[in-house]
Amino acid sequence: MCEDERKKPLPLGQSFFDRVIGDGSYYVDKTLFIKDLLDKNAAVTLCTRPRRFGKTLNQTMLKCFFEDTAPIDAKRGTKKDTRALFNGLKIEAAGERYMEHQGRYPVLFLSFKEAKRATFEDSYRMLKDELVREFNRHDYVVEKISKKQDRGLFERLSSGDGDRNDYSASIKFLCECLENYHGKRVIILIDEYDVPLENSWTRGFYDEMINFIRPLLSSALKDNPHLQLGVITGCLRVSKESIFTGLNHLYMASVLNNGYSEYFGFTQGEVDAMLEYYGLDGKKQIVRDWYNGYLFGNTEVYNPWSCLHVVDSWITYIDTYPKPYWVNTSGNDIIRDIIGKMSADAKAGLETLMAGGTVTAKVNEYVTYGDIYKEVGNIWNFLLFTGYLKKVGDGRVNENGELTLDLSIPNIELKYVFVTKIREWFKDYIKTKDRKALFGAILSGDAETVERELSALLAEYISYMDSAEAHYHGFISGVLTGLDGYMVTSEAESGDGRCDLVLRGVNVRDGIAAIFEFKVAKERKGLQTVCENALRQIEDKKYADKWVDEGYENIIKYGIGFYRKRCKVMKETWLSSQ
Repeated sequence: MCEDERKKPLPLGQSFFDRVIGDGSYYVDKTLFIKDLLDKNAAVTLCTRPRRFGKTLNQTMLKCFFEDTAPIDAKRGTKKDTRALFNGLKIEAAGERYMEHQGRYPVLFLSFKEAKRATFEDSYRMLKDELVREFNRHDYVVEKISKKQDRGLFERLSSGDGDRNDYSASIKFLCECLENYHGKRVIILIDEYDVPLENSWTRGFYDEMINFIRPLLSSALKDNPHLQLGVITGCLRVSKESIFTGLNHLYMASVLNNGYSEYFGFTQGEVDAMLEYYGLDGKKQIVRDWYNGYLFGNTEVYNPWSCLHVVDSWITYIDTYPKPYWVNTSGNDIIRDIIGKMSADAKAGLETLMAGGTVTAKVNEYVTYGDIYKEVGNIWNFLLFTGYLKKVGDGRVNENGELTLDLSIPNIELKYVFVTKIREWFKDYIKTKDRKALFGAILSGDAETVERELSALLAEYISYMDSAEAHYHGFISGVLTGLDGYMVTSEAESGDGRCDLVLRGVNVRDGIAAIFEFKVAKERKGLQTVCENALRQIEDKKYADKWVDEGYENIIKYGIGFYRKRCKVMKETWLSSQ
């Protein structure tokens, strides 16, 4: 391939703007985000979007655009021309009235993404380390700190020797130091602000974390005379915890707002342009089916993480099948937690979604982690704002001003997480249930108790609202896993065919093997018939012969019929004495 035919590399997993541009990578130009921020002139903007939708890349872009790096460059003995990073980009074309802001401000940049640790102490240490790094990055300001007391505080904070109260007010203090040095107010950029909150909720130290985060952010963003502009990004708005109490100048840009809606995720035009650039025009419909469908305000967008990865896979091999790239990245911990605590109504709603239907919920942007389980609608709220659901059609506002939306699964990739991942998580959840009575009944041949126990577990299990035998096969396989001293064999070849499942003792001398055959009834009254058919199949195809030959002396044959979340169990027993 000649030089001018080479295509730009894709910035896979790269979230630093200067590296994307500096490496000559393909960049979907979002620099007009800068123009809109300057035009709107909100003191503090909170942008909430799902993970992997370009929040960090946009934050590092803002840092590269606004930051006066001269003192930092002088300290390091280097000099960067950050304006050159924006050559040929949309913000440069917008005119000098915007470009005159380039490289003019001190910038404080913090990312809370590393504060995802098992204990509060470890999470707090990661937050403190991030603050320490930012103090050290700006340690040139010390030369203009005149007060001995302030100089001592700066040294403690930059060395990591400050106490928790010192660090809880450290952002505002650093802003003061920066303004005194530069003669300009400070731009604060905070990325992934809610990561420590979500993590602390799932791990049980939420109150401790809130008590540190609240003064840290409120002192930085509320009544801070040294603040020029603040941009905060995360997945959720956390408000009732009073993190932003009294912050009347906060501009909220959530998935429901039109503000900045096209700057997180790829628009249709951006995806079409990327596919055309790489010669993949014929893949447009596949990309649309798999990764489109998110609605931010009135702007339909694609998942950027998955789009980049699938395009990269096609560059390598054109016939690569699309994959669920986004759902296989980290960030599902709280979803797993929600699944384990869902009410019966919520589980029914999940089944409706998995069948291609919609759920209806009152939407509240202010739902907190503690509120998630109080109402079914709060769960749908959470899944909407974290990117697992999308709004369908227009919302309805009642006389109390409450917004109600219909919600659905956006695309094939998200269908995968609902059908595959959530079912997998439910299998794990079922394994935590006490199954002693079920195991005892299976081994003793007590079909009535087996039926009762299986019915109770089915009521808690999420189905895909299909009638496929494979669904019930997977369910029973998961239920039977974990019985000490016994192994489960699926589709075991025996006699004249393959039975669905066999549960047998590891030690043949224990003498027990249970053979299971499953059938699905088309209606509830057909359960008896399909059970009889299942038992007849075990007999006609001689499924027991193999286990008799291997020395099992007590073989129990179970025919199990399913109809939705109902089951019927029948059994026959073969003993060596027969």
